[in-house]
Amino acid sequence: MTDIGIVGAGTAGLHLGLLLRQHDIPVTIYTDRSAEDVRTGRLPNSVAHHAVTVARERELGVDHWPVEEYGYVCHHHFVGGPNLFFRGDFAQPSRAVDYRIYQPRLMADFEERGGRIELRQVEADDLPALGARHDAIVVASGKRSLGEFFGIRPEKSPYRQPMRRLMVGLWTGIARTEPHGVTLSIAPGHGELIDIPIFSFAGHVNALLFENVPGGDLEVLADARYSDDPAAFRQLVLDKLRTHHPSVFERVDESSFQLTGPDDLLQGAVTPVLRNDYRLLDDGTVVIAAGDVHSVLDPVVGQGANSASYSGYTVGQEILADRGFGEDLGRRAAERRRERVETVSDWTNLMVQLPPADHIIQLLGAMSQSRSLCDEFTENFNHPERQWHDIVGSPEIAAAAIARHARAEEPANA
Repeated sequence: MTDIGIVGAGTAGLHLGLLLRQHDIPVTIYTDRSAEDVRTGRLPNSVAHHAVTVARERELGVDHWPVEEYGYVCHHHFVGGPNLFFRGDFAQPSRAVDYRIYQPRLMADFEERGGRIELRQVEADDLPALGARHDAIVVASGKRSLGEFFGIRPEKSPYRQPMRRLMVGLWTGIARTEPHGVTLSIAPGHGELIDIPIFSFAGHVNALLFENVPGGDLEVLADARYSDDPAAFRQLVLDKLRTHHPSVFERVDESSFQLTGPDDLLQGAVTPVLRNDYRLLDDGTVVIAAGDVHSVLDPVVGQGANSASYSGYTVGQEILADRGFGEDLGRRAAERRRERVETVSDWTNLMVQLPPADHIIQLLGAMSQSRSLCDEFTENFNHPERQWHDIVGSPEIAAAAIARHARAEEPANA
């Protein structure tokens, strides 16, 4: 009987494992963090799952957070300088749930359905021993040696250092938008803020993800230490919101604006890279990259978890097709997911480019005048291939999109 090993209990690994267990395939997930470790640890991210991922969760039987209660329906955009404010709507809601709640629940689902979780650290040198135990291995954890095992695709990895320095925290005291949605605020020359309504241990709160341009006025947020002086840290965040992200600041109640806890804060940076899809071990066992080890994304357009879910799930579909393992499985899985994974990477890299591409600036201006263009751009967070090929992929594509929506549109700020 087919037996699969998965390294990593993130979104890619869990969605893949749950899919395979639906078909009674033996699966072992290897992870160095127990569900309790995850639950009691530091905030890992501020990811949102869009409707395509929610639908996948529904198919897997893990739709534990109904969008009617936990979802949001739109993106509000604010562009400083010209002070443009406009909205784009989704066809179906997205949602964000703290991964310290989300992942332990899915780990429990996986084990309840007969999956096996083995607590151990796995490095690249451990893969041959795992290959002897399984018909195929899927690596969905981005630890250093595992990333190096696959190697970088230089033609799809244009940056050699982080393009943003990051700070994300969970905060109380921010009024919800109407309609309920994410706010994407751009401070030209300094960075972006993504304000995400998220469900966490404190209930419905706001994740403020600051994407700070190195050398800009907001970079200090990536270095400031909350533990040194919580009151000064809070005031620093308020001052930066007031100066650079006024559309979020105006919803803040300063009397109740607080970080929800010292572990509800994450600071750092990522260098975006796309790695090779698979490698063969000496015995012919295929090792397939998925999730963060395959595609490292800056979180600016919130595609990491959605891409990881798609990547892991499509690998599972190729395993279920039962057309053999070895290199053939690696090739089939790579081809099946290539367009989605590559366009997500290309789109993300475009959006963190410095200085910004002229056609992205033109698109933002056009979206402020065309509700239908803004809606299409927003809905395409579910469809990155369409975003790349129909909206953002080149100056010519952007110009055609603007022209396509130029007639008889109500202003997006209506």
